[in-house]
Amino acid sequence: MKMLKALILVSFCCLMVSAASCRPDTTPDESGLTGQTIEVSRGNLIVTVSGNGTTAVNEEVDISFEKGGKVSQIYVSEGDKVIAGQTIALLEPVDRDSLELAVLQAEATLAQAEYNLDKAENPYTDEDIEEAEQAVKDAEDRLDIADDMLSYVLQHGGDWEVLQWKMEVLNAEIQLQMAEDNLDDILNDRDEDQIYVLEKQVATAEKSLEVALAELATETLTAPFTGIVSRVYLDEGKVLPSPSVSQIPVIQLIDPTSMEFVISLDEIDIPGIMIGDEAIVTVDAFPEYILEGTVISITPLPLVEAGLVSYDVKITFHIPENMDARVGMSATADIVKNERENAILIPNSAIYTDSAGNALVKLVLSDTTDVTRIEERPIVIGISDGLDLTPENSNTLT
Repeated sequence: MKMLKALILVSFCCLMVSAASCRPDTTPDESGLTGQTIEVSRGNLIVTVSGNGTTAVNEEVDISFEKGGKVSQIYVSEGDKVIAGQTIALLEPVDRDSLELAVLQAEATLAQAEYNLDKAENPYTDEDIEEAEQAVKDAEDRLDIADDMLSYVLQHGGDWEVLQWKMEVLNAEIQLQMAEDNLDDILNDRDEDQIYVLEKQVATAEKSLEVALAELATETLTAPFTGIVSRVYLDEGKVLPSPSVSQIPVIQLIDPTSMEFVISLDEIDIPGIMIGDEAIVTVDAFPEYILEGTVISITPLPLVEAGLVSYDVKITFHIPENMDARVGMSATADIVKNERENAILIPNSAIYTDSAGNALVKLVLSDTTDVTRIEERPIVIGISDGLDLTPENSNTLT
């Protein structure tokens, strides 16, 4: 069905500024003129295709808990408005005692894994390291003393004393080397393969503790977006299984500020309709509201019924805050296929064609002596809604 605009855009080869009128027929009247005279004017022309449908919400979601348990609190009722992030329900664990024990066990396992990793990364205590460092320092001091005494006896002592202190220097060097090797072993005695395994054990224990704490914690259900509670599926006290066993919704939430509906367009109207096209939407229950819509999808395959071919077109539109539109209401969409502003407008009935197929209109012209004559003028037709218009239902023709 076409939206009643009844306007045709034309551009004249010559535009007469004086009283110019279109002649839709050629039967003379008493004045010598023919048919009805209609004054040409300028205006806006919108060419649309229309369809009807039933409103539905764009965003509708069933909200569920992420684990099993007992529904301890439901804070909303059907019809309540909620905001994004608002708490709407709580879930408590059913067997709290066993879950608390699981947490304690997970904490103990993590503590043991962390201890084992620390021992592998640091096999010696700080005291062991300090003793090894002191042993190196003592060996260095002993070697310094032996070197000093050897230098002295080389100048002032006998052969026996020189031999004795050479042996002492050699012994001090050996002791120093042993002390340094021992300290190096202490500082670098790490089994990297063992440490890698123990790090994995710590990570596993941390994850197990995280899971145990999550099972013990109260789960809070929040609204994912601002909207209206359309349904509450469960009562307080209901015990829910794990979602891995059965996913049970708790609350249904809808966004009433954005709606959509599907219209059916026949194969004649569908060409030229594209996703993103504008649409003029009216809801039957609220005729005073003219809403802006947008085409969001077009079915690629046709629906064929009784030999008629049609395509489903989905349109989304925004609901004003003070408009109490509801799901399931009837609505109409006029999809804008073409539009012209400040165009010369003329009804279809004023246009005729000659033998060559050229579009013509008849103009009524008056000269300075008030002599009226009729003159044919060729025109170039622009867009058209395919309908005619009478002066009674238009504000662009008189």
